[in-house]
Amino acid sequence: MKKTFSILFLSLGLLVFSQQIESFTTILNDKISIRALEVDGDKVWYSGTDSKLGFVDLKKIKNQKQIRLSELKLQFRTLAQDKDSLYAVNIESPAYFYKIDKKNLKYQLVFTDMSKAAFYDAFHFVNEKLAFAFSDTDDNRLKLTRYKNGEWSFFENKVKLNPGEAAFAASNTNIASTTKYLWIATGGKSSRILRLNFKTEEIEIFNTPFIQGESSQGMYSIDFYDDKFGVAVGGDYTKQEANVDNIATTYDGGQTWQIRASGKNAGYTTCVKIKPGSKGKEMISVGDQHISYSFDSGKTWKKISDEKGFFVCRWINGNTIVFAGKDRISVMKLKF
Repeated sequence: MKKTFSILFLSLGLLVFSQQIESFTTILNDKISIRALEVDGDKVWYSGTDSKLGFVDLKKIKNQKQIRLSELKLQFRTLAQDKDSLYAVNIESPAYFYKIDKKNLKYQLVFTDMSKAAFYDAFHFVNEKLAFAFSDTDDNRLKLTRYKNGEWSFFENKVKLNPGEAAFAASNTNIASTTKYLWIATGGKSSRILRLNFKTEEIEIFNTPFIQGESSQGMYSIDFYDDKFGVAVGGDYTKQEANVDNIATTYDGGQTWQIRASGKNAGYTTCVKIKPGSKGKEMISVGDQHISYSFDSGKTWKKISDEKGFFVCRWINGNTIVFAGKDRISVMKLKF
């Protein structure tokens, strides 16, 4: 009986990892570094270096447009959206919050953070009326800028980060949310999960077994399927081949985390996204040295591409993913 089950599970393992890359097409070439993407209908929106923001139409690739939000050479590593508008904030001080109309690309400055330590790592809309942006600070306090019902303000809280605890503006994905919670992943000398309860507006802090202790280590990206199941990826950008304690999952909303595939994955990873409709079973991840896939809720991973220079990804549909990074945006179609 045991032998029969072993053969069955081996066959299933070969089956689930039998997906192939049907096509991998570059849809934008430009002198730009892109670390933030949003997908809205047939358009892929991006923000990046040199104050650039734009879109590419997935159905008509030649239909694309790019603007510059400032004459200053700002670096945008964040991008968020509601139904009608996009929002972007640059890294470094002063931090300018821009609102961009999706129809005509007209933009306006809606908020400014003049703090010398301003460095925005992620920007995320929970729903049409609520958004959060996460910034570094100079006094180890948690700094969140909140958009609520049309108003911008700093979210008051008493959370203190540990010495050397910060975050990474690697892919605009160290924030995730459901209707109940907002999660923030930190890294550096301390890599923890901060969970905001929308009902009580209280923030809980959970330790993780993730690699940490150095400024380059920790969680870089998280994604949640529901209030309970989530995944985190990261590592050490100075040691990209290192693959120990750099992937973890949670089944209790971020309170406890289990290390996955330690020593058995492709290394440093900047973005992870759960496949829509997969109930948390399937997910894709990208680092600037690899693209990897999991069919078993992040327990095991297979490298499916050695493509280099990508930092961020988004699902377009059940078999199509858009990637962006150094000087390009590309679309991958998978065949299962």
